[in-house]
Amino acid sequence: MTERAPDPTARPEKPSSRGAARVREVLAAFSVLGVTSFGGPVAHLGYFRAEAVSRRRWLGDTAYGDLVAIAQFLPGPASSQVGFGLGLLRAGPVGALVAFVAFTLPSALVMFVIATGVGLFEGPVGSAIVTGLGIGAVAIVAHAVIGMSRALAPDPTRASIAVAAAVLALALAGPAGQLSAIALGVLAGLAFCRGSDPTAGAAVPAVHPEPLRFPVSRAAGVVCLVAFASLLVGLPAVAAATGSGSIALVDVFYRAGALVFGGGHVVLPLLHAGLVEPGFVDDNTFLTGYAAAQAVPGPLFTFATYLGTVADIGPGGALGAALATVAIFAPGFLLLVGVLPFWNALGSRAPVRALMRGANAAVVGLLVAALYDPVVTTAITGVAPFCLALVCFVLLVVWRTPPWAVVAVAAAGGLLLWTLPA
Repeated sequence: MTERAPDPTARPEKPSSRGAARVREVLAAFSVLGVTSFGGPVAHLGYFRAEAVSRRRWLGDTAYGDLVAIAQFLPGPASSQVGFGLGLLRAGPVGALVAFVAFTLPSALVMFVIATGVGLFEGPVGSAIVTGLGIGAVAIVAHAVIGMSRALAPDPTRASIAVAAAVLALALAGPAGQLSAIALGVLAGLAFCRGSDPTAGAAVPAVHPEPLRFPVSRAAGVVCLVAFASLLVGLPAVAAATGSGSIALVDVFYRAGALVFGGGHVVLPLLHAGLVEPGFVDDNTFLTGYAAAQAVPGPLFTFATYLGTVADIGPGGALGAALATVAIFAPGFLLLVGVLPFWNALGSRAPVRALMRGANAAVVGLLVAALYDPVVTTAITGVAPFCLALVCFVLLVVWRTPPWAVVAVAAAGGLLLWTLPA
């Protein structure tokens, strides 16, 4: 079949219309992800890869692994930073904002409704659905591990780095294990991934890595880094000087978002110290919201939406929810945008590519560790849950069913398991 020659009389597409089309594409993709991405931050990376790499081909696995590794290095919600970066890559700053809002808004709205007294996931039916969604996340994460390992750990050297990173992440629980695993990958990449193929015993041809170029200038990056530091230092002083409850609320959530490494769950002690210990939120209310945040799709950081609504500091209600939500995400995004333009300059250099090859292999190891704990250990509690996870995995990998449909099957399977005798 011959390729059709371009029509010389056709008008070229205007850059503005092409940009608008990309923004609509980002909106369509992340609107679906915002209502189907159950399972927590690690599962989100699997959903993002399925949508942006496998289905839409916005970028390849190597570039996606680079973005994940960059987000893992920085404080803040890593999965939301990856989503923000994908929107930025595809459609510029507007695309980044659209990706964030579309991915975050459904979860934030549900958490706001729960905070105002409507428990969407209370009772046995809601619990059964949540159980099924957790089982479906096993298939999503397993699929991500397989796909990313093929691209990011394809040889014995990088596969070994991935295994070592997984062991280290499991041995050292929490952010210490995750950061240690990434550091191990960086050092091993510098030492062993400088362009030689250990399986061939000879130098490989020059590598032409996928370009990962972000539409952010260095000046904009510096402005974001200065804004990040200024807010971190200035908000407590302004809150103390003015006595404003709203500024004090923003300060609590901004500091939590700026200082958290290792994903959404690590923010729990920071928010507990900032809200429960001073008496702004009681323990039962705090833990109820935290449990609800794990039962809804989207980022776990929308726990802030719930807390901003119920806290006895700041305006409360919808305004408090909006201030808390923006404040907890803002530092991670400011840091990401601040770092990205310097990645543009450094990312193509050979030592940096070696470093990132090792870091990407470590990311695979982190996914393997997270697949075991907490994904499998929490969701697979017997033969029936294992069978449901296996069905979801086959649908996703063999039948290439869209992730949102797999999520629906998992929810229905959870209800079916609830009806079975113990």
